[in-house]
Amino acid sequence: MAFSIPYPANYGGVIDVFYKLKALHKAGIKIHLHCYQYDRPEAPQLNTYCYTVTYYARKTGLAAQFSVKPYIVESRHSEALLLNLLADNYPVLFEGLHSCYYLGHKSLQGRTLIYRESNIEHDYYFNLFKSEKNPGKKAFFLLESLKLRLYQKQLKYATKMLVVSQTDRDYLARQFPGREVIYLSSFHGNSSVGSMPGKGNYVLYHGNLSVGENAQAAEYLVKEVFNDLPVPFTIAGLNPSESLKNLVGGFSHIKLIPNPGQEEMEALVRNAQINVLVTFQSTGLKLKLLNTLYNGRWMLVNREMLAGTGLESLCEIAGNAAEMKNKIKLLFHTEFDQGQLLARAELLQKRFSDEANAKKMILEIYGE
Repeated sequence: MAFSIPYPANYGGVIDVFYKLKALHKAGIKIHLHCYQYDRPEAPQLNTYCYTVTYYARKTGLAAQFSVKPYIVESRHSEALLLNLLADNYPVLFEGLHSCYYLGHKSLQGRTLIYRESNIEHDYYFNLFKSEKNPGKKAFFLLESLKLRLYQKQLKYATKMLVVSQTDRDYLARQFPGREVIYLSSFHGNSSVGSMPGKGNYVLYHGNLSVGENAQAAEYLVKEVFNDLPVPFTIAGLNPSESLKNLVGGFSHIKLIPNPGQEEMEALVRNAQINVLVTFQSTGLKLKLLNTLYNGRWMLVNREMLAGTGLESLCEIAGNAAEMKNKIKLLFHTEFDQGQLLARAELLQKRFSDEANAKKMILEIYGE
């Protein structure tokens, strides 16, 4: 059960869902996909991997906002969905807390109910509250965070939880003692490491720039790192704000690329000398980190980006802006060689293979 239509797979949450569908289909699993539609058209491409695909309208608006349930949950329920779930006895996979409206429903008790975590949602929304500048959105994110913290108790009805980082696994295991909480890394769609040896001539930060956390990271890098660092810096991503455009416009060595296409973004990641990623919250696994490790050269991050991932050996880590400047000065003139590529490929294929993760998931759900 997906919180949105998982195609095209062009941002974090739907990337995991889409490539999970592909990997499970390849492994021979028959999938009935249920997904909520609100900002994306129906995707016939999903029929390639799913036995059936059923769409449900998301109930957005004021009524959902005034519910005691979190808006992301209350706006995703449908009597038709419940009836469809009751039409068989298959295991049910709930993608994110967003899709858990019926997790505790009495008619589903006794079924195999799997919760697939992507974030500790109340922490995620609290960090959105801290980074948001618009007063109305700021109030919404704070209230949603409080509701999500309370709603999290519904996870006691899950048969198992499959979580994307070791840090999140430890947290949920403490919150729900006696429940099975299993680390299962995100699905990402990369079958091999495509990083290119050699050197590039710019540093890249990329992300969905309409998300407060990413916009905050981009602004931080401009103001605190590249403000007096004469190294070409490119920011690329969806829907940058006017304030970010104006900020970047004040620097001749910083370039902003709004709304690049998928091929352009892939080329930007692959050709950069350094991909720099910064986050100010440590829940979940940042899929752009994993994707960039599969396709980019040097990776420079802060510690929050790596929390619970086990990817420390593949990244250069900076604790503050001064450390980040020093690392950039060094890495910008250091060739990314074949040895670095082979070490990266060995670890990523061992621990983050979609095929291996699909086998593990099938074992956890079906026990075979």
